[in-house]
Amino acid sequence: MTESFSVMVVGAGAWGTAIASVFARGGNETLLWDRDRDTIEAIKSSGSHPKFFGGKKLHSGIELVSELGNDLSIDYIIFVVPFQRLRSAMTTIHKSEVQFTGVVCASKGLELESNALAHQIARDVFGVSVPFAQISGPNFASEVFDEKPAAVAIGGNTDDIAKVISGMMSGDCFRPYVTRDMVGVEIGGALKNIIAIAAGISDGMGLGSNARAALITRGLGEIARFGEALGADPQTFMGLSGMGDLVLTCTDDQSRNRRFGIALTRLGAVENAKNEVGELVEGASTAVAVNDMAVRLEIEIPIISQVAAILNGDSSPEDAVRELLTRELVSEHD
Repeated sequence: MTESFSVMVVGAGAWGTAIASVFARGGNETLLWDRDRDTIEAIKSSGSHPKFFGGKKLHSGIELVSELGNDLSIDYIIFVVPFQRLRSAMTTIHKSEVQFTGVVCASKGLELESNALAHQIARDVFGVSVPFAQISGPNFASEVFDEKPAAVAIGGNTDDIAKVISGMMSGDCFRPYVTRDMVGVEIGGALKNIIAIAAGISDGMGLGSNARAALITRGLGEIARFGEALGADPQTFMGLSGMGDLVLTCTDDQSRNRRFGIALTRLGAVENAKNEVGELVEGASTAVAVNDMAVRLEIEIPIISQVAAILNGDSSPEDAVRELLTRELVSEHD
């Protein structure tokens, strides 16, 4: 029998609530906290999320937390917040004096101001000695919540934390896989959102299935190139947090990044497209951060660079396509 532990999930959005459900189903003591107290109180009152999952009840093993404090002592903090708020959320937990032994992140992105990955933000806030793991894979929150089959990759800065979190999440319908390539898991999960925007733009322009397939394939190459430059194992990008997440996000309309790309071709203005999607589009801020970093490190990522140019108002979808199709011919592996 798998040993049970205690976790507190920080962030009661769709993915945070789904992740809490996975840990609760695994027999772990599972707490759920969000800075939006109204959301927590609404779940306490009705037993269901006020915005997501169509009124379905949360797992009975999830305990809703309204107040943070040093009387809370748990094994692992699981951060599932919008990535650009990750540092703020980690700082809030650090100042609250909640007691814990390890940090896990299920948010995906790069910090816009610092270009930092999640493990670097955690190191800044909690120090170098705190164990850290990143969760990423091809998952939509609603399907995980509904206990449909799913899998994730878990990359840790120690073997122990990745294996422990894997055991905690393992279940009949949820299969985790462990890797030591924490950086690769972080980068795959972050950059796939940018390529999904590109795929949405392509489909919104009616460029066809061939173009989408080419974007996904060449986009995967850019993700791997960027990841290798930061020390990731290229094989990681052929796995769940790379190809798996990329294909899902680029091809299914549940993907808000893909929907944003489609809306952008019709509406023109970035803010109008974001408003139509009505949910956070992580790939938009990540594209700008990744492109800035790639320019500084001299990494060739033409698709991502064109997405960033569109988002910055420096190019249009039509100009971006023309730019990509008229680039100098190169070897496939360049």
